[in-house]
Amino acid sequence: MKFVSIREFKGKSGQVWKELAREKDLILTSNGRPVALISSIPGEDVEGSLAALRKARAILAVEQMQARSVSAGTDRLSMRELEREIAAARRSRRA
Repeated sequence: MKFVSIREFKGKSGQVWKELAREKDLILTSNGRPVALISSIPGEDVEGSLAALRKARAILAVEQMQARSVSAGTDRLSMRELEREIAAARRSRRA
């Protein structure tokens, strides 16, 4: 995967677009840190590409939540304990 700085993206955009056509995906960086993914998509299926990206993000979010649950030990809560946690959270939102 090719990394492109924001400065390079602004200053050499024509070259970056050519790289995108070759690479298919580029990571945009700011101060050396990844901030965005630029991905080429077929022009006729923009909605399908966007739906696939959103689905992938949702799957990643669920996997991250599951990993945090395991590391916090909350994956072993009983149904009764879960119901108590949910009720407490709902009460705190109302307050």
